[in-house]
Amino acid sequence: MLKLKTLRICEHGHRYYKSSDCPTCPTCAQEAKATAGFMTALSAPAQRALTGAGIETLQQLAEKSEADILALHGIGPASLPGLRQALATAGLTFAAKATVTTKKVHR
Repeated sequence: MLKLKTLRICEHGHRYYKSSDCPTCPTCAQEAKATAGFMTALSAPAQRALTGAGIETLQQLAEKSEADILALHGIGPASLPGLRQALATAGLTFAAKATVTTKKVHR
């Protein structure tokens, strides 16, 4: 079954068409994409998940466990090797103990 695309306008006035229920504006997503730092190696959903959780630096990332990060909607196991490497390069590691539940958090 083919869903029709509907015209949407984001809070910044960008006009775009989507056939899914995803509220993400493609223009805003492109503008928000990281251009420097450890987040450049991550997918857009993973970047949004970390930013939405208030994680924008490696120091903030190091305060979380791998379980905490995997609990975020948009982060999957494929993101962990790159994050581990970025932390190791900075002389940091993930926290040993989880600070949140391991249930996926949907935003």
